[in-house]
Amino acid sequence: MHYFVTGATGFIGKRLVKKLLERKGATVHFLIRQESAGKVAALRAFWGVGAARAIAVQGDLTRPKLGVSSEDIKRLKGEITHFYHLAAVYDLGADEESQTAVNIDGTRNTVEFAKAVDAGHFHHVSSIAAAGLYEGVFREDMFEEAENYEHPYFRTKHESEKIVRKECKVPWTVFRPAMVVGDSATGEMDKIDGPYYFFKLIQRMRQLLPPWMPAVGLEGGRVNIVPVDFVVDALDWISHQEGIAKKCFHLVDPVGYRVGDVLDIFSKAAHAPKMNLFVNAALLGFIPRGVKKSLMALAPVRRVRNAVLADLGLPEDMLTFVNYPTRFDCREMRAALKGSAIECPNLKDYAWRLWDYWERHLDPDLHIDHTLKGTVSGKVVLVTGGSSGIGLAAAHKFAEAGAITLICGRDQDKLDEACKEAKARGYSFVAYPADIADMADCDRFVTTLIANHGGVDFLINNAGRSIRRAIEASYDRFHDYERTMQLNYFGCLRVTMGLLPGMAAKRRGHVVNISSIGVLTNAPRFSAYVASKAALDAWTRCASSEFADVGIGFTTINMPLVRTPMIAPTNLYNNVPTLSPEEAADMIAQACIFKPVRIATRLGITGQLMHALVPRIAQIAMNTSFRMFPDSSAAKGEKGAKSHLSAEAVAMQQMMRGIHF
Repeated sequence: MHYFVTGATGFIGKRLVKKLLERKGATVHFLIRQESAGKVAALRAFWGVGAARAIAVQGDLTRPKLGVSSEDIKRLKGEITHFYHLAAVYDLGADEESQTAVNIDGTRNTVEFAKAVDAGHFHHVSSIAAAGLYEGVFREDMFEEAENYEHPYFRTKHESEKIVRKECKVPWTVFRPAMVVGDSATGEMDKIDGPYYFFKLIQRMRQLLPPWMPAVGLEGGRVNIVPVDFVVDALDWISHQEGIAKKCFHLVDPVGYRVGDVLDIFSKAAHAPKMNLFVNAALLGFIPRGVKKSLMALAPVRRVRNAVLADLGLPEDMLTFVNYPTRFDCREMRAALKGSAIECPNLKDYAWRLWDYWERHLDPDLHIDHTLKGTVSGKVVLVTGGSSGIGLAAAHKFAEAGAITLICGRDQDKLDEACKEAKARGYSFVAYPADIADMADCDRFVTTLIANHGGVDFLINNAGRSIRRAIEASYDRFHDYERTMQLNYFGCLRVTMGLLPGMAAKRRGHVVNISSIGVLTNAPRFSAYVASKAALDAWTRCASSEFADVGIGFTTINMPLVRTPMIAPTNLYNNVPTLSPEEAADMIAQACIFKPVRIATRLGITGQLMHALVPRIAQIAMNTSFRMFPDSSAAKGEKGAKSHLSAEAVAMQQMMRGIHF
């Protein structure tokens, strides 16, 4: 038996051909464009047959009679028992011109070709989209009743099926598959489509929220999802039955699911928070069209909407179909499959396979280099305060990743030692002596950087000073506030603002500011330090808004307590759980790779929430810790004195890892 298949390179067509070739003595002729000729060998290998049973026919769907040569038409005339037309654009986001050329003109050319070769039966693989946005149950014997199919995807599917019904001169059958997803046994899929568009949203929920936390889902209309293996098996079986001419079969799941149910099923498959509460998307329909149009006319609203859709990988028209109103009757399909043992599996039973395959093979993030080397290799990275502590640990990471790593500091001996250490590890630093607290020296330093390196691609504002002293012990030490602000705020700004023009000119760059968990928790005894970092945080929020459209990003790291020379004078920190400089450097690396607006620990965010929601309770908690922990000997001006902590204070230290006391 001889078959002809268009769309044999597609997701469904490739598997249908394999299924047809399993039939004894079957030979499949398949349409292939000249530019796709290189795919033929791989296709035959997938099908497990040679050129004698899988015969390529060169042509083009958009040309009359598929552009097939007269010699091939003559050779095929009267030979084709079953003709399957699967070639089409299955993409909501495709442009109208390409959908019209392939779905409408391509179908007309295919019908013409089927007649030219005197095919025995024409099987048109349409789509449930041919029904448009029909309100209610759409039966298999309905077609003209379709409504609301103005969208190019729906319109071209409807028009192509009309061509078959009106113009096909050989016996025909129409198959309307539902939303086709991956294989129910392997999860294999070739593209992101349909429910896959929501996978990124579910993945983000899993990353941000614990699995036990109830989540709010979106309730909408019913969607019908079928795995590709069911579609292929049903198509193969029904197309070989008698009495199917001029009939239509809905290859759908007889059950069907609401949008909320589908989201919940895939959330469970992804081990994401379960959606216990649903907001009905139909509520959006109550918003007057004029109001929505007015909102979309506002540039900020459009930018936010487009940014969210782009971030989640959602096509612009996807939200239009959340309230999908159509359900599909499939009694003809069920009758035709009776006795075949072919039935649509329950989505709940194979959703985990679809998710697993997507996350391993289709997740767009897989194609982005999320390594530090892929981010900074060959780029110029400046780490201020890079001769010791967090800065030095970060500089080593950048240099190992292939960055042109610049470090600066006040102590030339420390800079030399850092460079010597880097050389011993097989890479190098470029060290510059600079006093970031000196505005004139900052200007000199920036001028040197621009002259020698043309600016920087990544700026790590790490240089800083911390003072742990209660306000009541600082009445006569106003200079503590001045010098802390001078370095942590003004010096940082002087360097940043000197380098920003170069970043803006290149329309790229990223600034990472090392702030403190104390800004979130309002740690007592650190009023000078926290105030200077809070000023930097506020400036960064303003700057990030101004430079958002010129390719410059900012990340604030609310760093917890790190064991560096800066905390050495405070003896009570000797036994406090702290981060190592290497762990802090990892946070800086993540800031450069993923470029989030902020990086903070859960403890820090909890503290910020407490101050926002229950400020009085937060104040009491902070005051209790303030009275529980004494000033350091350095703050008291006592050399060699040791601080004695109560058992309660020791316990709190262990619980509150990373908080400044």
